[in-house]
Amino acid sequence: MIEAQGLARSFQARGKTIEAVRGVDLAVASGELVGFLGPNGAGKTTTLRMLTTLLRPTAGRAVVAGKDLAADPVGVRRRIGYVAQGGGTIPESRVVEDLVLQGRLHGMGKADATVQAHSAAERLDLGDLLERPIKSLSGGQQRRLDIALGLVHRPSVVFLDEPTAALDPRSRANVWQHIRALRADLGTTVFLTTHYLDEADALCDRVLVMDNGAIVATGSPAELKAKVSGDLVAVGVPELALTRTAEIAARIAGGDAVATTGSTVEFRVPRGDLALPELLRALDSAGIGTTSLRVLQPTLDDVFLTLTGRTIRDAEEAHVAA
Repeated sequence: MIEAQGLARSFQARGKTIEAVRGVDLAVASGELVGFLGPNGAGKTTTLRMLTTLLRPTAGRAVVAGKDLAADPVGVRRRIGYVAQGGGTIPESRVVEDLVLQGRLHGMGKADATVQAHSAAERLDLGDLLERPIKSLSGGQQRRLDIALGLVHRPSVVFLDEPTAALDPRSRANVWQHIRALRADLGTTVFLTTHYLDEADALCDRVLVMDNGAIVATGSPAELKAKVSGDLVAVGVPELALTRTAEIAARIAGGDAVATTGSTVEFRVPRGDLALPELLRALDSAGIGTTSLRVLQPTLDDVFLTLTGRTIRDAEEAHVAA
């Protein structure tokens, strides 16, 4: 459904060439729900804007929904839905007016546009809000309307750019439910960008990890987390026992990356559940009592740290500082 080879985009700024996207290769199958994960400034939105014909690539080629990006951009636009970060609604319009207008802009007759407007509204739980002014909607309702606008013309591929940015947890969960339904109920191919780790983990069949304009890893969330060397065990002990506890942790079978943070000793093992009995027996034999004990499975932030040497938050802070 989406294929790209060597897709690149550079900009000129202050006499310098900035390579925003550096030769991206990707393939998305029909019906997949695929996510672009990475910090702000990684090149996710620029890539999305190229794939949706809003930005001409500097190099490379792509085919989207069976149409060549360069040779037939109009054909691409007819077959895709695009939901930008900022949305594109008219605050003073009623919900139904904006939905019908979107259908008309895609060449539908008024009757067909009206039918599809009501269908998209019902799908996104907006059926009771059709006569409401858009400016009166909550943040979550407006974001669902943005998605409905991208569905009015029944596209086979939907691109979502940061679909839950700035929403509260309840609204985010609600939008997630509707995104899942696009694929489950309609068979729609969904391609989204996000810098929320839990969003990529909860929604995506496959994740493309992006940093500094390049894809640095791809796989299902489980496959990517398998790249991290095991579970993280964090054991809290009295301050005087930290050194001894670290020595014990280093001797645990498969133990690695032992570190002391505050009153906690952390280390990684292939299986945290199997390491705990051995750890507790060794601590008991040494007369060391624990104040806390946690086993944490790898997260996608751990994956990003393993791949790039920094967390997504670190990368975002560096981008802001630059």
